[in-house]
Formats: sequence, C-alpha cells, structure tokens
Amino acid sequence: MEPAELDVLGLREQLFHERVRECLICTLLFASLYILSHFVITCFKKHADFATVEDDEDAAVDRIALSMCTFTLAVSLGAVLLLPFSILTNEVLLLFPHSYYVQWLNGSLIHGLWNLVFLFSNLSLVFLMPFAYFFTEAEGFAGSKKGILARVYETFVVLLLLTLLVLGMVWVASAIVDEDTGSRESLYDLWEYYLPYLYSCISLFGVLLLLLCTPVGLSRMFTVTGKLLVKPRLLEDLDEQLNCTRFEEAALSHKISASPTSCWLNLSAAVLQEQFLAIQSRRLALELRRCASPWQRNLGYPLAMLCLLALTGISVLVVCFHTLELLLDDAAMPRGIQDAPLGQVSFSIFGSFGAALQVVLIFYLMVSSVVGFYSSPLFMRLLPVRQDTPMTKIIGNCVSLLVLSSALPIFSRMLGITRFDLLGDFGRFNWLGNFYIVFLYNMLFAALTTLCLVKKFTWAMRAELIRAFGLHKLPLPVTRTRQPSKLC
Repeated sequence: MEPAELDVLGLREQLFHERVRECLICTLLFASLYILSHFVITCFKKHADFATVEDDEDAAVDRIALSMCTFTLAVSLGAVLLLPFSILTNEVLLLFPHSYYVQWLNGSLIHGLWNLVFLFSNLSLVFLMPFAYFFTEAEGFAGSKKGILARVYETFVVLLLLTLLVLGMVWVASAIVDEDTGSRESLYDLWEYYLPYLYSCISLFGVLLLLLCTPVGLSRMFTVTGKLLVKPRLLEDLDEQLNCTRFEEAALSHKISASPTSCWLNLSAAVLQEQFLAIQSRRLALELRRCASPWQRNLGYPLAMLCLLALTGISVLVVCFHTLELLLDDAAMPRGIQDAPLGQVSFSIFGSFGAALQVVLIFYLMVSSVVGFYSSPLFMRLLPVRQDTPMTKIIGNCVSLLVLSSALPIFSRMLGITRFDLLGDFGRFNWLGNFYIVFLYNMLFAALTTLCLVKKFTWAMRAELIRAFGLHKLPLPVTRTRQPSKLC
C-alpha cells in the first residue's frame, strides 16, 4: 500500500474515532440528564394505583406519557446547559490549548450538541408533548374495541388534524407578514423551512415570555430567598412572639379536642384545624429562627441579599451597556455562525473571570424567569406539588419549561449577557436581524427590571419600618357605609 493511501486511511480512522467519541459523549450527557429528569418528575408526580386487570391499560398509558415528559425535561435541561457549557469549553481550550485530556472538547462536539438540542426541541414541541397529552386523554373512538391501539389511533387522528390546523395558520401568517411569493412557496418544504419557521415563532413567544417573567422573577428572588433563610428583624423579641404563638396553639388545640363530634360543627372544626396548622407552622418557623446561630442569623441573610442585589445590578448594567452598544456598533447584533471558533479568543473582555460571571448570570436569569413564571397569575396554577401533580399538569410544566429553556440562548445573546454567537439553526431566525426588535427588547427589559426592583425595595422598606416601630399592631380605622334599606 502506498504512503498516500496510508495517510488517507489514517485520516478516515481518525475521523471515525472522533465521530464515535462524540456520539458516546452526547449519549452519556443525555442519559445523565434523562435520569435526573426522571427523579424530578417522579418526585412531583401523583402516585396512581393500578391494581385491577382493567387498569393495566391506564398504567401503560401512564408509563408512556411519563417517558415522553422525562425526555422533554431532559431536553430542557440540555438547552439550559448549552450556552454555559460552550462558554466554559472555550475558556478551557484557551487555558490548556495543547493538553491531551481536553482534546475531546472541540468545535464539532459543541456544534453537534447545538444541533441535537434544536432537533429534540422541535421533536418534543411538535410531536411528543401533543401526543402525550392526547394519548392521556384518549379513550378510543365510539364503537371501536377498547385497548391501547384504539387510543393510539384516536391520538394520531387528533394530532394529524391539529398539525394541519397549525401548519395552515403558519402559512397564512407568513402570507400576511411576508408578501414575497418565493417565501410562501418555500413553506411547502416541510423539513428545510416549515419546521424552523414554526420553531422560530415558538422561540419568539418564549423570548417574549422571558421578557415578562424575568423582571418579576428578579424582584421575587429576594422574597423567595428570605423565606428559605433565617433573616434578622429590627427591634424584635423572638421569645415573646414564641410564647404568644405557643399560647395560641394550646388554645386552639383545646378547642378542637373539646368540640363535640357533631355533623353540624364540621365546618367550624375544619376552620379551627386550618388555623391550628397555620399557628403550628409559624411556631416551628420561630423555633428554627431562635435556634439559628448568630452568624447564620446576622451574616447569612445579608450576604445572600447582597449577592442577589449584585447579580441583579450587574445584569441591568450589562443590558444598558449593550443597548448603547447597539447604537454604535453593528457587531453587537445577535447573529448565527456555522463554525464555532473555539479556543481562539475569550468571549469576555475580563477573560476567564468574565466568562465565569457570564455563566453565573445565565443561570441566575433562568432561575429568575422560572420563579417569575410560577409567580404570575396566569401560570400560578401550573405550580407542581410534591407527590400530588397529575399527569396533565406535568405535561404543561414540561412544555412551559422547554419553551423557556430553548429561548434562553437567544435571550442571553439579545441582551448582551454573552458574546458567544448562536450556532446551528438557532441563528437562522429572521427576526434576530431586526435592529428595532432587538433594541426595543433591551430597552423594555431594563425598564421593567428597574421598575420591579424599585417597587419591591420601596415596599419592603416601608414594611420593615412599620414593623420596626410597631405600627402594624395599631388598629385600622373602620369606616361604616350607610346602606339603603331594602323594601320587602
């Protein structure tokens, strides 16, 4: 065999080994996310007993829907980790450019992960989650033989009709928005244009949802952290509050035990039981705060609040700076690239520290968006409850988290949190190149975040001052309104 043929054979073997290595890494990463997602869903899923033979069908349906939800949640976690993993990979390659142990981190692997997340996100949103919902609610057509196959047939028919409806709506919307005949004809190409266009609309909806939820979540993070940590109070006597709470708990316990068991008093007994549970939880919280160490009580809470305030302030400053940069430099616009230039230059002017700060900000904004999503009145009913969440609500939560997480890379790039450009099909969205959309988005985010924070801190400051000076114990004036008498 000639030397040229040996070189070609060696190159083919090297490419084959690299491809196998990338497939193994992607499989291991997704398997780890799938196992983690399974534990999370089973922690919140409502347990259903399938004891009889007739319930075997429902048990099979439940297992199939559970596996689809687990797959979707794993894709959501992958979309959240996608941008931080890419940024950290670039910094690792900059620090160790010739290390043998980091050769598996390359542009081909990162680009493949972006493409897989995009593909699995489309698959979950377009097929898996609608199929899981309709499959859970299906019972088979009237007159057909009962069984899993009857449910599958009904699910496929309903899903086909829904697909035709959605594709028709997308085609009409494209015809109204874009008057170009060529773009409307390209919609007939399902795989190359139709699904990316549909996913572009879903990503735009996710980005708008992040715009509404993230400022609310940034202000709510202080309240959530305050509930999790032991916080100090101004001019507060914990012993006096604890004694009063114990007296109230003993009095309610005596009333509940002394009340006669009569059907006429069930309502009052239920009210007393709710009051007793509320007082008991308050007593346990006070005892926890009393047993806390002085360092935990006086140092832990202020440090956590300062960290949250610093991260929120840095996020707002970065967005404001990016807004000014949009007016001066066209390179600040989000764009998509086909090849990731990893290991060549850092994506932050502060080097590795700036890249680590970008990763922290991305995770912080994602957590804040989830907190704001479940705090909003429209989506508060989707909040899962431990061991008491039905399957339909789990499907709704998985869809919502997938929409938020798949829009996170676009959200971070639009706000200028990171300089890492979008890879693969994430950068093919036409609306990302519109200067007015990106500029207005940055302005709205900065304004909404500042407004929510100012409202939050002014209200918290008033509440603390009222509590410190004991004004909350004063009786409120009661105004009596004279109502007109009703004639019999």
